Formats: sequence, structure tokens, C-alpha cells
Amino acid sequence: MNRAQTYAANAPLMGVPGAMPPSGGEGEWYRGAGGLRLRAALWVPATAPRGTVIFSPGRTEPIEKYYELYADFLARGFCVLAHDWRGQGLSARLLPDRMKGHARAVEEFLDDYGRLLDHFQSRMPHPWIAVGHSMGGAFNLLTLEQHEPRIDGALLSSPMLRITTGKRSMWSAKLAVRWNLRHGRSADYVLDNMDDPFEHTFEDNALTRDAHRYELFRQQLYACPHLAIGGPTWGWLATAFDAGERALKPRALKSVKVPVSIVQGADDSRVWKQTNHWAAKRLGRGRYVEVKDAEHEILAELDDARGVFLAEFDAMADYLTSRGQAAA
Repeated sequence: MNRAQTYAANAPLMGVPGAMPPSGGEGEWYRGAGGLRLRAALWVPATAPRGTVIFSPGRTEPIEKYYELYADFLARGFCVLAHDWRGQGLSARLLPDRMKGHARAVEEFLDDYGRLLDHFQSRMPHPWIAVGHSMGGAFNLLTLEQHEPRIDGALLSSPMLRITTGKRSMWSAKLAVRWNLRHGRSADYVLDNMDDPFEHTFEDNALTRDAHRYELFRQQLYACPHLAIGGPTWGWLATAFDAGERALKPRALKSVKVPVSIVQGADDSRVWKQTNHWAAKRLGRGRYVEVKDAEHEILAELDDARGVFLAEFDAMADYLTSRGQAAA
């Protein structure tokens, strides 16, 4: 049975002054695993497309957050497909309290991603470059390890392969996850911390040093509170641990044959950069680039840090498009 299904109405794309959707795009609904209504958007450049970027955001991040990045890709002649993961953005939430960042299983995310590709593939010229940030990068890597044949290369921004656990050891954090799941608390906030996003401030953030880009995303949330999401649940944390453990299996890493670049912030406090460096060395065609003076969200960082990422993208795009032309 074909996984791709059409959902009738166009999906909205929100905008605020300074962060409006690039021209040439439109939001769409599609059906994910279990029939969930999920949101995606496809942009087409003004010139003949060189290929397609498939962008997967991190936890809490809606399509709207990276309009500037999509414009960068469009200016380089690429179609851009962006999507909201299940449980965030305007995709279907998994609990009655939509502020809870919840997840149930890695398989659901991977199935959704396959359905996304199925739904849009006829409108996506090759080469396909998967670009994923944090949680999105982890699921992109797992997809490659499952030998998805349609993706030609990937750039992963600070992928969530091993998250930091604060003052707790990884062992004690995983023990706490198992205990809470066993006692029926999968849908409860981790440590009962709601982490209201509307109370966040730039001064207290550990994601980016760029105050302007940080504030634009805050304005997006205030303009459309339905985009907002709070702290993770124990179910989400269990899924994050599981995704990282699966992705880091040496045999799985070695099996990935397409080029993959991991671009990592040197001052990242959300994921272990040492783990991402280790993973890049074990990929079949991996490359690791560490960005000086960058925190976790390289794609929303100061211009110099973003420039390193875009230079990596340009190198991969030139390689993949020239290879395609040579094959033709």
C-alpha cells in the first residue's frame, strides 16, 4: 500500500515583520503514521532547480523558525521541503495538553519521514540533500542507516546523538526514565518542569548568541501561540535516548554510503560534541566541522557561524550536482 495520502486543505504558514515566508512556497497537510495530520511546506526557486533540500528541525521548532535559511537555499537554486515533526508546530499534538513535548517511539518519527518523502517526491528534483538540526539530525541519520535510497547527501547541525543530562550521569538519567515509564508517567513533564517558552529570555538562553534571530522567533511564538511547546516528557526523553543509542551503533554508521557532514557548535551545551565527532569518523563518508564561538543552534547563530554551515552546504551541493551532471 502506498503510504502517500493527500489531505485536502492547504496548511497555513505564519509570518511576522522581519520573518515572513519566502516567496514561491505553500504549506500542505499530509498524513503521517497512524493517520495523524502533519504539516509541511514546499518552496520552488525562481530559476531551474539544482536539487532539493529536505529540512528537519529540532525539538520545539516549527517550520516558521528557519525562513531565513530556506531563503538561503532558494537563492542557491534549490527547492526546499520543510516539515513539522509530530507533536510540534502545527502538526497533530500527541497529548491533550499541547504544551507538553511528547513522543512515543522512534519508529513513528521515521515512518512519518518516509511518508513525507512519498508525498512530495514527484515534485522534488534530485539530488536530495537532507538537512537536519538536533533532533531532526538524529532522525535523518537513522533514516540513512535504514538505507533510504532517495537521499543523496546530508548535513547535520549539532545532531542529537547524545544529549547532555546536567548534573545527572547518563546512567542515572536513564534509570529515572525507566522508573517513570514503568510507573505510568510517560506523559508527565521531566522533573515536573513545564519550562514555559513565553518566560524565556535571550540573557538566559544557551542556544544562540544572536539576539536578533532569537527575538524574531519569540515574536513568531507571540503571534501564533499554537506554535509553542514547553518542556519534554519522560516519553520524549526515552525516545531521545533510544534514537541516539540506535544511531551510534558502529556497524550502522559504517553502512551509510552517502556523504554526511556533521557541523557542530564548539560551545554546545545541549549535545555532546565529542560523541558527534566520534560518529562522523565512523560514517562511511563522514566529515566533522566544529564551529568556533557557536552554541547549539548554529542555523540561528551569528553570521560568521551560519557562514561556516552554508559553506559546508555549498561544497556538498556543488559536489552532488556536478556528479549528477557527469552521470547524465
